[in-house]
Amino acid sequence: QVQLVESGGGLVQAGGSLRLSCVASGRTFRDYRMAWFRQAPGKERDFVASISWTGLSTNYADSVKGRFAISRDNGKNTVFLQMNSLKPEDTAVYYCNRMPPAVDYWGQGTQVTVSS
Repeated sequence: QVQLVESGGGLVQAGGSLRLSCVASGRTFRDYRMAWFRQAPGKERDFVASISWTGLSTNYADSVKGRFAISRDNGKNTVFLQMNSLKPEDTAVYYCNRMPPAVDYWGQGTQVTVSS
């Protein structure tokens, strides 16, 4: 059974930084493109960033480009999201999944709250 566990969220002031982690268990994700998504209250879940299994290819939503950085450690089955210059509009629950996302892989997410 696949399990994705996100962590690292919290409350931060605008302009601050957080680093999210996503640990995969149950199978290796070495060969998958992995991604972060987020869902703000009352809104749909949106794509944030993705990374190839080699780590050499990344892409980002326009809203986070230049502020967020995705990375991965295949040996530890872990994907990271470094978030800098956070804005109140970044407030959401953040999730990781493979790309394209698998319905059965959604975890509980980690809450990120950015105060103004």
